[in-house]
Amino acid sequence: MSAHLLLAPLLFATVGGVHPAEPVWYARPPRHSHSIRVRIPPPAKGVKLPPIYGPTDPSRPLVVIDAGHGGHDPGAASRGGERQEKELTLALALALRDRLVRGGRIRVALTRGDDQFLLLQERYDIARRLGADLFISIHADAAENDTAQGATIYTLSETASDREAARLAARENRSDIINGVDMGAQGGVVNSILIDLSQREAMAQSVAFAELLYREAAAHTPFRSNWHRFASLVVLKAPDVPSILFEAGYITSPQDVARLSSAQGRAQTAEGVARAIEIYFARRVSPR
Repeated sequence: MSAHLLLAPLLFATVGGVHPAEPVWYARPPRHSHSIRVRIPPPAKGVKLPPIYGPTDPSRPLVVIDAGHGGHDPGAASRGGERQEKELTLALALALRDRLVRGGRIRVALTRGDDQFLLLQERYDIARRLGADLFISIHADAAENDTAQGATIYTLSETASDREAARLAARENRSDIINGVDMGAQGGVVNSILIDLSQREAMAQSVAFAELLYREAAAHTPFRSNWHRFASLVVLKAPDVPSILFEAGYITSPQDVARLSSAQGRAQTAEGVARAIEIYFARRVSPR
């Protein structure tokens, strides 16, 4: 709405009398005003929490399985583009959930059970809101050549252990950046000593589970020789939940893609991971 402008002469006093000044513009207030009403929705409550499968006893340990990528974020793709990472990770997450439910010892939740996009912070936030005892994010790595194959386990480190870990961290952390806009930016600084101590304990437990996972899953899933790596991955930064990122194989490897694309191959991988989870919690609840 623009104000009405009027050209009018102004007078100013001088020693010799009154003389007309140069014309100036001044604004006249508008004669009419308008108003609109806008309904303001209540504050968003965040992502809806997923269902929990398995035993109904809330004292049983809870593991949250995160199928990497999803929705408009497909992740990496196979050489010919036939398979996308988001499809393989979801299929393996579902196979692992079903195996744990059949075992009857562990409660299980999935961050996503379909082709849904989630911010990285939303993924570990689901685990924290559910009070998870363990968080496993499933991915499939990619390489520039098709000779790289085998699984890798990543745990959190503020300093990447090598260049490849740094490359992976950069690639995965960009999942929250859409068209150059950081969708995952959050305010606040976590600098409490208690939170720092809690995260250190979670990181130690993450390393312990990574070692157990390799021991139990190696008989069912091929691993890289350098199977344990550290990276500053956003999805692993829950300060109070032991967390790992499990690269189940290379989507750029024909052998790994064939294994992860078949029900039998997924079942074998899920068996190894499930055994590690069950032993991990059995150790934690057993008397010392």
